[in-house]
Amino acid sequence: MSEFQKGLVWLRRDLRCTDNAALAQALATCEQVYVVFVFDTTILSALPRDDRRVAFIHESVTALAHDLKAAGGALIVRHGDPVELIPSLAQSLGVQAVFAGRDYEPDAVVRDRKVARLLDDADIAFEPVKDQVIFEMSEVLTAQGEPYSVFTPYQRAWLKQVRPVDLAPHGRPGDMKRLAVPAGVEMSVPSLAALGFDVPAERRMAIPAGEAGARQLLDDFLPRMAHYHERRDYPAVRGPSYLSVHLRFGTISIRTLAREAHAAMLRGGDAGAGAQTWLSELIWREFYFMILHHHPQVVGQAFKPAYDAIQWASGAASDADFKAWCEGRTGYPLVDAAMRQINQTGYMHNRLRMVTASFLVKDLGIDWRRGEAYFAMALNDFDLAANNGGWQWAASTGCDAQPYFRIFNPVTQSEKFDPQGRFIRKYVPELADLPDKALHAPWRADAQVLAQAGVELGRDYPQPLVAHDIARKETLARYAVVKTPATSAGADDVPD
Repeated sequence: MSEFQKGLVWLRRDLRCTDNAALAQALATCEQVYVVFVFDTTILSALPRDDRRVAFIHESVTALAHDLKAAGGALIVRHGDPVELIPSLAQSLGVQAVFAGRDYEPDAVVRDRKVARLLDDADIAFEPVKDQVIFEMSEVLTAQGEPYSVFTPYQRAWLKQVRPVDLAPHGRPGDMKRLAVPAGVEMSVPSLAALGFDVPAERRMAIPAGEAGARQLLDDFLPRMAHYHERRDYPAVRGPSYLSVHLRFGTISIRTLAREAHAAMLRGGDAGAGAQTWLSELIWREFYFMILHHHPQVVGQAFKPAYDAIQWASGAASDADFKAWCEGRTGYPLVDAAMRQINQTGYMHNRLRMVTASFLVKDLGIDWRRGEAYFAMALNDFDLAANNGGWQWAASTGCDAQPYFRIFNPVTQSEKFDPQGRFIRKYVPELADLPDKALHAPWRADAQVLAQAGVELGRDYPQPLVAHDIARKETLARYAVVKTPATSAGADDVPD
């Protein structure tokens, strides 16, 4: 016997039919199920008209509407403030419950509380369910019942705790017959223009959208997963899965990805090491969700409060340095190539996220929050928890057992991870004719070598903004004045 006659599924970060926890819960407990997606103006209004993420969402929502129709249902699409729209729609449809995948970002938590109160006033239940993580909030704790603050012990506990049921998909195909099409309700997906956006074709993501697009990328990655641990750090190599944006918007479930990785890790053999490393990256994502839940103050503040006392570089010179960093004009080729990649495509390789963040904070001495905000606007796969966690990791203000004096050398990183300069030459073409040896630090090259490559520093390519060795000493002095408590025992196995 179903608990509710009618239910409404409110999709947010779960733009798929397959293995959708909120949809599965509604189909299991309701006689009739309606589905809605809201283009949220409280989020969209702050974005530029050519934001490529909106185009990706729009394409994925359009595909989702097609999939739901093929399954016998429909997708209701609205444009506005969900705090107003969801309770109003729920009442007009006569539902007894609204289902949604739980969101952990502070603004989303406040939004959902408002919606829940309004629904409660109308005698409608609000049913949030876990969907975007394997373990949420306080499901993985220390032996003392406290949240972890260092990744490696958290990962050990996660792996010890996970069971096949945690990775199993939600829902049964037969339940889809309970999908309902509301009578007299506008069902069409509004155009991008109607939403206030104009995203030219050249600005859109160069990856397929929707649930089918995610599956296509996963199928491409699975044969490569065995070598993930060997190739993941090289930006010119097809090493990553490129699924991060699909995971961000929920066009594929975390259970699908973690199940594939966990199974391959347990099988061992040639595929084991790569699968283990990839699963570790998925666990990092959950770790940062957990940190955001237990420590929401990290949005805007250092996880380690003492580091909020750091005196960051400021003034006109610092602003000019920040602008040069944003535009890929620092004089360090790998940093510049990475920043041009994010500006041109909305994607940045994970290794380069660490390199560019370290350069901004520990070479230029600029507040990590400025870089975090820039990435938030530029990244296709921007996720508050991961972006904040990554930037605080780079700035040594966050959850990291390593000391603050881990500082990436942009030249040695370049020589190690782009040795032939394939990545640099793609995004910094003015240096393309330099020999490999000179490419990573052109200011060290002989004048004749530069001339033969048609490069004049200061004209064709900038001189370095800073000397890394000097900047490193200044950073050590900047951090050394901060008095911090002893670090938790045990060191993370994060790359240095």
